[in-house]
Amino acid sequence: MTDSRGPLRPTGAGRAVAVLVLVALAASIPLLGPSVALHGTGEADVPGAGGMALLRTVLFAALCIPVGELFVNRLARSLPGAQAGPPALPGSWSPFAAAAGFAAALGLATLVATGNLVPGEVSDIDVGGLYASRDGKLALLEVNAFLVAGLCAVSRRPVTQVWPLAAVVVAEALRAHPAIEHSPLTGSALTLVHLICAALWAGGLLHALRVLRLWSGRDDTAAGAALLGLYARVAVVLLAAITATGVCSSLRRMPPETILEQLTGTAYGRALLAKVLLVVLVAALAVWARRRLRRAADPLTACAPARAEVAALGLAVAASGLLTVLPVPIRW
Repeated sequence: MTDSRGPLRPTGAGRAVAVLVLVALAASIPLLGPSVALHGTGEADVPGAGGMALLRTVLFAALCIPVGELFVNRLARSLPGAQAGPPALPGSWSPFAAAAGFAAALGLATLVATGNLVPGEVSDIDVGGLYASRDGKLALLEVNAFLVAGLCAVSRRPVTQVWPLAAVVVAEALRAHPAIEHSPLTGSALTLVHLICAALWAGGLLHALRVLRLWSGRDDTAAGAALLGLYARVAVVLLAAITATGVCSSLRRMPPETILEQLTGTAYGRALLAKVLLVVLVAALAVWARRRLRRAADPLTACAPARAEVAALGLAVAASGLLTVLPVPIRW
């Protein structure tokens, strides 16, 4: 729809409905995904898998938002002309993300304290037992790291969030590869790089679009196009790193001679296949956005496919949360 001033933007109510629909869709992946993925595989169901996957999804999203803000704010300050004064930036979502991450990490720590089971009553939670296990210590580290990140986000130096956020990434990388696994440090290193790049890509694009919306209201189209172009160049490297580490991690868990069978015959393989398809969709949308950015008369028309890219990335984050609770078909 258009008027005399050009294309009409969605109303505030329309955007709110779209966001609610996307959030509901993203939440349904971890909540309903375990039963769907496990159907017909013969693998044992994990008690409380849906709740754990949802908590892990919230934790990943809470990690992406502040990492993306720090990343894009740094890019904005490196643009030509930014030396004359700090660029206008939208209000930070980092404090809210830290609060959500703290709640999710606390919920996951509670599950670890009950032996990865949903507690029936408060007496089932062995808080002291968290200090006696590797998973318990890592869960406590994530709880404390998000608490510190929230305090840093509301401080005068929000950039200091990088240290507690780095602690969360390291804890997740170590948690994903227990000591009983063959070459756990190799797996943790791959997961570490994968998580960092994914957080920069997803969180960075979300914040870049928020910055562009603010700048477009101030008729700063040139700076907005420059920021999106700078982000796009970095995103190419991030996508390459995500693809390389994802393929290596998958081959470590599913040997090449069995991977085709496991992609359809195991719950982990099915969830991984769904995530791969989402990443392919994201990559296609990214290519579309970059083509518009380079060739369109108005470079900021690239924001339309970029918004769809953010939505698809949100679903990919939910698929990642689902993967963390499904039985891993490790064969050593």
